[in-house]
Amino acid sequence: MISPLLTNKLAHTYSIVARDPHTGQLGVAVQSHWFSVGSVVPWAEPGVGAVATQALVEVSFGPRGLDLLRQGKTAQEALQALIDSDENQNIRQVAIVDVQGNVATHTGERCIPMAGHSSGEGFSAQANMMLNDTVWGAMAEAHQTHSDLPLAERLIEALKAAEAAGGDIRGRQSAALLVVTAKPSGKPWEDRLFDLRVEDHTDPVTELGRLLKVARAYDHMNQGDQAIEDGDTDAAFREYTTAAQMFPENAEMIFWHAVALANLGQVDESLPLFSKVFAMDVNWRELTRRLAPLGYIEVDGTALSRILALGE
Repeated sequence: MISPLLTNKLAHTYSIVARDPHTGQLGVAVQSHWFSVGSVVPWAEPGVGAVATQALVEVSFGPRGLDLLRQGKTAQEALQALIDSDENQNIRQVAIVDVQGNVATHTGERCIPMAGHSSGEGFSAQANMMLNDTVWGAMAEAHQTHSDLPLAERLIEALKAAEAAGGDIRGRQSAALLVVTAKPSGKPWEDRLFDLRVEDHTDPVTELGRLLKVARAYDHMNQGDQAIEDGDTDAAFREYTTAAQMFPENAEMIFWHAVALANLGQVDESLPLFSKVFAMDVNWRELTRRLAPLGYIEVDGTALSRILALGE
């Protein structure tokens, strides 16, 4: 018989699956000393549930687990069906949370120590090949302690707690965060709220947290863009301002903040921002020139000339 070590991905790792009791959002967060763990371990679907499949990974447990939940099975029923079908169940670690918040977890007896799991209302934290046996408990405690946070940030806090408790005995390499809406909207591109991956990094959990903050800022940018499309300049200004405050050195956010100010008639206030972004890259000046004829910058010719002359 061929060893499972030769036929399965070795995503020894720690992860957490959870359902937010307030929003119904479903999510998975994971870190491993393995390249691109986000392409293997986390699975989630709006209105269905979330799955983490790890250790000597049977990747099919992700889509198959979701399919079983979609058929109406509970988390425990879905997990049992997966395990019963697997002759190598003793090397698997799998966790499932369903849309009702039921959780089920399996840690095979041959998962590499330290290995175990800890679950609570609407979540399960699990780990294998850890430095010590406190990791999954620390994740569970962090998840419960940070119940006031949005689900995405709460999951990141659990990963941070795992690292603080010792983490993977081999160290760190990749991490991922997947969060979906409570129910499908019919627009799948809107239902996947966060799908962030750090494929190869010396500190993937910290980097994942940074990417989440960037994603939040760009959500405000997107809402600002929608407000512009809807003709609500005031709302656009609020959204662009919030994004710029979150990342004050991001040229994109500085630029659209400046545009929003100019469109509100606050050209003098916009000039320092335009000047700053033009100094970062002169191509922003050319973009400004191209936007004006299309009505994205609604200023008169004199004001536009003042803007374009900055830094020349």
